[in-house]
Formats: sequence, structure tokens, C-alpha cells
Amino acid sequence: MSDKTEQTSDTAQASGQTQGTAKSAGGSEIPAGYETAAHVKGPLFSIRDRENLRWFWTRYLRHRVKWLLLILMMILVQGFVYQQFLAMTESGLRVIFESGAVRDLVIVCIIVFGLFALRGLMSFLVPIVAIRVSNAAVHDMRSDMIDHLMALDLAYFERTRSGQILQRLVGQTQSIGGFVGVQLANAVRDAVTVLIVSGYLIWKNPILFGTAVVVLPFIIWVMNYVSDRVKETQGQVEHAMAEYMNGIEETVNGMRTVKIASQEHMEAGRLKAGTRHLREISARLQVTQALVMPTIDLSSAFVYVLVIGGGGYMVLSPDFDVDGAGIITFLLGMVMVFDPARLLAQFFGQLQSQLVVLDRIRSIYDEVPSIQDVPGAVDEFDVAGDIVLSDVRFSYSADQPLFRGLDMTFEGGKMSAIVGATGSGKTTILSLLSRLYDVQGGKISIAGQSICDLKVRSLRESFSVVAQDIVIFNNSIWENIRYVKPEASDEEVWRAAEAAEIADLIRARGGATVGPKGAQLSGGQKQRIAIARAFLRDAPILLLDEATSALDQATEERIKSALDRLTKGRTTIVVAHRLSSIADADRIFVLEAGALIEDGRHAELLAKDGLYARLYQAQKKGYDGR
Repeated sequence: MSDKTEQTSDTAQASGQTQGTAKSAGGSEIPAGYETAAHVKGPLFSIRDRENLRWFWTRYLRHRVKWLLLILMMILVQGFVYQQFLAMTESGLRVIFESGAVRDLVIVCIIVFGLFALRGLMSFLVPIVAIRVSNAAVHDMRSDMIDHLMALDLAYFERTRSGQILQRLVGQTQSIGGFVGVQLANAVRDAVTVLIVSGYLIWKNPILFGTAVVVLPFIIWVMNYVSDRVKETQGQVEHAMAEYMNGIEETVNGMRTVKIASQEHMEAGRLKAGTRHLREISARLQVTQALVMPTIDLSSAFVYVLVIGGGGYMVLSPDFDVDGAGIITFLLGMVMVFDPARLLAQFFGQLQSQLVVLDRIRSIYDEVPSIQDVPGAVDEFDVAGDIVLSDVRFSYSADQPLFRGLDMTFEGGKMSAIVGATGSGKTTILSLLSRLYDVQGGKISIAGQSICDLKVRSLRESFSVVAQDIVIFNNSIWENIRYVKPEASDEEVWRAAEAAEIADLIRARGGATVGPKGAQLSGGQKQRIAIARAFLRDAPILLLDEATSALDQATEERIKSALDRLTKGRTTIVVAHRLSSIADADRIFVLEAGALIEDGRHAELLAKDGLYARLYQAQKKGYDGR
């Protein structure tokens, strides 16, 4: 465990529960900004919702307005077809009831068929164009999210579960794309149909239409009632899904431990419990959304009764100029209004869910990287100069300071080593040197120049790192080495492989992949890949972070020659647990609880008979006793 992990595990766990979420009455987490929905009935669109919609429109839809206008024009054609269908239906009914001319009836039928053929063509084209627009928007959104994620500080990834990132980058963006590409286009079509057909019905019989819409305020009230509950429940669903995905990832990544410990039943039980929770909360969301449809159905039945009763009275009464054809057409028109109106009501329920999803996506952009180039930052600096930590102060959490004024000097061109117990700050020093974190006080300089005045990219390109935890991709060994320098020539890669003594393995395996996380490689082979990467990068400053601590002594001896060649002529800083491996270091720094308590050469520190000497003797006794 690294020194940082020990100090921040509890803090990260606590902050993870509050970052971007709040507790609902039932104990589940919901997105920040939506926590009041469970207690106070809010507007259909909150201020945050409007901001998110404006953000989505501005970044991903506004520059595609010509395609959106094309979609709107085709939808207007669909609405116009329905209005003309009603007009032709009334004419056809009068032909049947009054004139009885077969020729006129045939003409009406041909026109109606042509109208619906036109609507069918529009129904085919609208989703095609809408899906193309939404797919392009999703592509741009994912690209922007990837760029933003790559720019965020390491601290964000250490406090955010990977399942949450995966859910936002994959599932939630796809959900938004499907909603915009299909459901939103359908909703606009339904709204246009309602407006055009309603306008026609008002023109035909305003009294009867006015009677029919008396239920409209009730429908609006139902939608507001349901939307509040959908918004809260959808937040709980999104959180539960992120937890579920994270649990699956942890189980898959730890399958070796699961199998060895024979804990398959426990992991299956844990995942099944997550499945049940997700099912229950999803069912609650679906039940909430399902309240809309029966309400609209009952309202529709009430309207139809009013139209039939009121329209029948108008036909029977001599005071109104209404005939049977007009009433039948009006009823048909009300069906055309209420069917899309039902779909619109359902759409608004789904919209509340998507607003929560959109808020989750946009919340990534609320994270702003703190480690950036300052104005006037430079590229050039003396990479061979001394690296100096002056009165450095740093902590991962305010109540647990790590460094309270640390002073250290790593001489340029020489090997320096840092030793100490777990949690003493060894790995943190390397993180501060490469600006994965910034110091909170004091200064770190290279050849007298503060690293904060250097461009971050230039600073980090001056380091090569060989760490205990090596990232190996499911690719060939060759491509894994080349990862740190994609533009490297074949000759350069072979030179690095030969220097790291892994060239023979490349020849034996060829282009075969090494499995997820290098599962087909031994620890020593992974270390040689890391060393080959460092040779290929050929940076002037080398950081070795417990590079051999996971290896047995025999394997360590085999790669020691490669490490010796790698460190020659470079400023090298070694974090070591095995003290015998840094006996030749030019200077050794001994840390305890974030404080420097000893420094010197190996022999000098042994002569002091302090902490270093005690650690060395304890390790030596352990090796001798084996």
C-alpha cells in the first residue's frame, strides 16, 4: 500500500459519498441539485435543468441547426397530412351520406392513400436524419469528455470509481443520444400533430373543442406530480447502476484472488444483491412513470363522452349547423389529438429521467484541473541540475498533514534513494516531483528553477518511471514497449528491448497479445517491459518506485544488470523497500511519518546505528533465516 493510500482511504470513502450526491429520505443517493425533489414539489425544469439543456444545445446541436430544420419541415408535413386526412374524411362521408357519387368516393380514397404514402415517407426519413444528428452529437460529447478526463488531475481518478466514469462515458451518453435521436423527434412530431389537428378542430367547432379540453389542467397537474418523483427515482437508479458496474469490475479484476480463496459464492451473492437492488429501484421508477398513461386514458374517456354527448345534441338540435359527418370527423380528430397527447405525456416522464442523466454527464465538467501551466511557463530547463525540495508542506487531507516542512536535495547525475516505512511519504515525493500533485507550501526546483514555472508536459517528459504497479495493455510486448514513444523506429524499440533483456521473449512470442493486464507474463517479464520503456523514452531523470519489491531475489538479480545500464549517467531517484538494492546509492534519505530523520551513504547510515541500521539488520536477519 502506498503512503497516500493509507492516509486517504477513509477520507476518500467519505468524500465519495458526498461528491455530487445527496441522501434521499430512503437512504439512497441522488444527484446534487435534485435532493429537494423528494420533499418539495419543484418546477418541471429547475434552474440546473435549464442550464444543462442550454449547454447541450450550444455545444452539440446548435451548429447542426440546418439538419434540425429539415427534420422539423418533414414533421410539419406529417402534421399537415393528418389535417388533410380529416378534411378528406369529412368530404368522403358526405359523399356517402349525401351525393352517393362513386367517382367522387374513389377520388377521395386515392387522395387519402397518397397523403398517407407521403406521411409514410416522412416517417421513414425523420428517424434516419434524427439518428444521424444524435449519433454525431454523442460522438462529439464522448470526444469532449475524453479530452476533459485526460486533462483532470490524478486526484480525481483516485477518488472516483471507475464504474462511474464508465457509466457516464458509455451508458449515459448513449442514453442521451437515443433520447434525442428517437424520442425527442417523436415528441416533436406528436406535438406538431396535436397543434395542427387541434387548430383544425377549433376552426371546425370551437364550442365542442372548448368542452373537450376541460381536462387539460388536470393532465398538467398529473405531469408535475409525476415528474418530481421520476427525477428523484432516476437519480437513485443512476447511482445504483454505477455501484453495480463498479462491483462487476472489482470482481472481474480480482478473479484470481476470488478463485484462490474459493469465494465464488460470496462474490455471486454480492453481485446478485446488487442485481436485486437495481431491479427493485428500476421497478419503482417504472411504476412511477406508469401513473401517467391510465390518467390520460381516463381523461380521454371523459373527453369522448363529452364530445359524443355534446356533438349528438348539436346534430339533433336545429340551433347548430352540425351534421353526422362533421361529428364523426370531429371524434376521429380527437382520437388523433389524444393518442399523440398520451405519447407526449409519456415523453415528459422520460424527459425527467434524461435530465438527471444529462446532469450526471455535465457534472464531469464541474471538475476543473488544478495543475495547469501558469502564465509565462517555459519549456527549457537544466535537466541535469540538482532537484531541491525546500520547506515543502503537503497533505492529502486537512486533518492529516504529511510533510510539515521537508528539505531534501537530489544531486544531478547521481543516484539518490528514499527509504522508510509504509505511509512515510516516499511515493508522494515522486508524485510531487512530477506534479501529479502540487505542494501546498514551500517549493520544488530543478537547477534553481521552480517546477511550477515549467510547462507540465515538458516537466513530465523529462522523467522515466519504472514502478511496482506496471500498466500492461492487452497487446504485444512490442507495442507495450512502444506505448511511451509511439513515433519510435523499429530500431529504437529493438535497442530498448535488448538493453532490458526482453528481446528474446519478443522473438519467441511474436505479435501475440499478453492478456488483460499482462496476465500471461511473469512479474520479471513485466518489469523488463517497464525497463525497456524507460530505455526507449531515454529521459534524463529516472524514477524507480519500488521497481523490484514484488520480485524474488533471483529474478531481481537477473534484471539488475539492465537497471544498472538504465541508471548510468542519469539523475536517479529510487524508492526502495529492499535496502540491499540501494547500497550503492550516492545518498540515502530515511523518512519516518513524513519527516527526514537521516541521510547519508549506506556505510555512514549503518555507522549511525539509527533507524536505517535497524531496518537493514532486520531485513538481513530475515533473509539469512530463510
